[in-house]
Amino acid sequence: MSGVTVQCTGLLQVYRIEGEEVTALDDIDLDVAGGERIAICGPSGSGKSTLTSILAGLRRPTAGRVRVGADELTAMSERQLLHWRGRGIGVVLQNPNRSILPYASAEQNVQFARRSRPRTDTFRPARELLSELGLAELAGFRVGRLSGGEQQRVSVAVAMATEPQLLVADEPTSQLDAVNRDRVVDLLLRVNQRFGTTLVVVTHDQAVAGRLPRQVTLAEGRVVAERA
Repeated sequence: MSGVTVQCTGLLQVYRIEGEEVTALDDIDLDVAGGERIAICGPSGSGKSTLTSILAGLRRPTAGRVRVGADELTAMSERQLLHWRGRGIGVVLQNPNRSILPYASAEQNVQFARRSRPRTDTFRPARELLSELGLAELAGFRVGRLSGGEQQRVSVAVAMATEPQLLVADEPTSQLDAVNRDRVVDLLLRVNQRFGTTLVVVTHDQAVAGRLPRQVTLAEGRVVAERA
């Protein structure tokens, strides 16, 4: 496995709310190298979540282009985007309950995440993936009985079930205490180190952003600062 490049050019996202146009993203240019680790920072309403949903192929921008590796997302049909989301990207959400099955074990969750992939696809066994991620001790436990921090770490494994080359985490630590926050960030960095996966972490927490080599800050839908 290795990470993919991400290129956003002239991204514009306009919403119509109660008859008025609201600009969420205003001419965003962003390049991410393959295997890079980057934090997208900014206050609430800065456009971070909108950018995340576009990178994940869940939303089409009003204008502009998004290319992930050799795939231009903005030129794809809905069917093509659906197929791409199943193989090209892993997404970690703020609330792990949106991506895990509480009545199944961690191992079964990883297996379930692969259910729509063709049988010709070959992945390392679910238990082996969990071991690679340092989660072997959670493999047989029913996820609903785990702590919030443990559930979020399982959700990272689920996002990596199909071994994507891009992992996007949208506020993955906002519901956790400092100890569990650090454990989740440790795991995300482990994914990048072990698999070379390109890592994009969206956060408002400077303690999280500070652990990534590059930080891009948004405000009112524009890039206002960058540090590498």
